[in-house]
Amino acid sequence: MTESTILIVDDEAAIRDMVGITLDLAGFTSIAASNAHEAHVSIIDHKPDLVLLDWMLPGGSGIELARRLRRDEITTNLPIIMLTAKTSEDNKVQGLSEGVDDYVTKPFSPRELVARIKTVLRRVNGKQKDRVLRVFDLQLDPTSHRISIEDQPVEMGPTEFRLLKFFLLNQEKVFSRDHIQDSVWGGNVYLEERTIDVHIRRLRKALSSIDGATIDYAKLIQTVRGAGYRFSVRPS
Repeated sequence: MTESTILIVDDEAAIRDMVGITLDLAGFTSIAASNAHEAHVSIIDHKPDLVLLDWMLPGGSGIELARRLRRDEITTNLPIIMLTAKTSEDNKVQGLSEGVDDYVTKPFSPRELVARIKTVLRRVNGKQKDRVLRVFDLQLDPTSHRISIEDQPVEMGPTEFRLLKFFLLNQEKVFSRDHIQDSVWGGNVYLEERTIDVHIRRLRKALSSIDGATIDYAKLIQTVRGAGYRFSVRPS
């Protein structure tokens, strides 16, 4: 599993700090927010892979934020674990009925929390593994290993296919060449830095191969100077 970013949403600084240290030691990247508004901004800006969400928050409850995230098409599939002092069965049922993926009560074991996070991420990644990925009229089907733009087939090599799938699963995030190498080729493979650039160029060429396409999808693979690459539908 590649490094995942976890957003910790809690109004208690001590909880945020303790959970942040636990996640960092477990190999995750952690970011934090102290209220519902900060959390929503962080979700839009940083695109975390999972949210740890307290129920009682200033400026709006965690359950209200979870409801809002589930209604929004962009965040409807974002994994959410409630991390709260509310321990009643009714609270747990309400949380789960709102679409949260798991419910952890305070006080909690840091080891158990990490295990639950990993379980949720495995479950979510397993669902994503075989689902058809779409951006506008670009479609990638992992099961049939087919790519199309405006219903016209796009030909590309297996490495470019894996690169495109990686980008589609991780849109709007900037990845270094080292991170791309670990995710697409594996951590035990040595590549020269230029090798990744060559495959990026090949992928862009393949995505520009459909004459008359409404969108030049090659331009969605953006070079971020000094940082790496990202796949984004926003202007670079």
